[in-house]
Amino acid sequence: MIVGGGIAGLALARTLRMRGLPHLVLERRRLPADGGLAINLPGNAIQALAELDLREQIEQAGHPIGRREYRTSADRLLFAVDEDRFWGEALRPRSLRRSDLLAMLGDGMPEETIRRGAIVRSVVPDARGPLLSLKDNTTIASSLVVGADGVHSLVRRQMFDTAAGTAPALLAQASWRFMAPNPGVRCWTVWADAAGMVLLMPISESEVYGWAAVTAPVQSGRGVEALLDMAANLPCRVRNTILDAVASPETLHHSPLEDVRLSRWQGSGMVLIGDAAHATAPVWAQGAALGMEDAISLGDLLSSSPDIPATLAAFEALRRPRVAHVQRMTDRMSRAARLPPLLRNMLLPFLGPRSYRQTYEPLRRSA
Repeated sequence: MIVGGGIAGLALARTLRMRGLPHLVLERRRLPADGGLAINLPGNAIQALAELDLREQIEQAGHPIGRREYRTSADRLLFAVDEDRFWGEALRPRSLRRSDLLAMLGDGMPEETIRRGAIVRSVVPDARGPLLSLKDNTTIASSLVVGADGVHSLVRRQMFDTAAGTAPALLAQASWRFMAPNPGVRCWTVWADAAGMVLLMPISESEVYGWAAVTAPVQSGRGVEALLDMAANLPCRVRNTILDAVASPETLHHSPLEDVRLSRWQGSGMVLIGDAAHATAPVWAQGAALGMEDAISLGDLLSSSPDIPATLAAFEALRRPRVAHVQRMTDRMSRAARLPPLLRNMLLPFLGPRSYRQTYEPLRRSA
């Protein structure tokens, strides 16, 4: 039983179908969430999609991202990374709408394997396997429950009988995501000053995905005003893009940044994958990538052994070092982003390219 039909959940369902293992996805939403927003897929996410037999689809649907730029609030380039050169043609990073990625992962899945509108109320351990109780008063028995239900995972709360592991991210207090007309941005580009940062990433020649974070303290109730104040000191093209997004509030999504750090991910016939197990701030765009890698690794292990407790222990032992590496590098870059601007701008031309290589070099190897 897979609780959650997002990226990690659908990737696991696809992996299990490819290996002939029975499964059912329980997704509380009747329609995909955040369907209009977009996602950045670095090279290891592209590798995961290839292992899910989706290489051709991502190459057709994704917008190539061949370069990263880090800029000051005055639009001065601090450093750039040639991502095409680093990852190579086969693993070229790409951007696309989240809804397109979800559709890609769900393509070909039998309808009876995904139950939408299914709200799980509780998961109770049982000698024969966990029992799930749904809002419609049905009960489902399972040999294994996989929590792929995100940062605020119900499965995680049931496992630990608490909201264990969730804490504000080091990077920033508040963030916003949006889509907007492309102001001429040709690559993944972030601008930062003392108050916060804005990322603009092209999805096409005419459209960008935006992510903005306020790193300075935000007074309660200020909301979008804090975003506008932060953007006031950024270059005109960035500021105008923020204004476009604020002018269409239905497309502006606000969310706190939260990390999930746990001492264990599995037990009592349950296991957590993706953001439910190890959400991090989106510094290195690893949420979807790690979630899909988790899914592939867990599916492979389940297909090779009927011993579920041993399989879950092997899964956690396999995945922890890679996840811990991403968490360490996320914390390091988050601290650098919060340095005083003068010091940060002096250090990033040297530290930035090195941090990029140190983060992604281990991730070039297949999980």
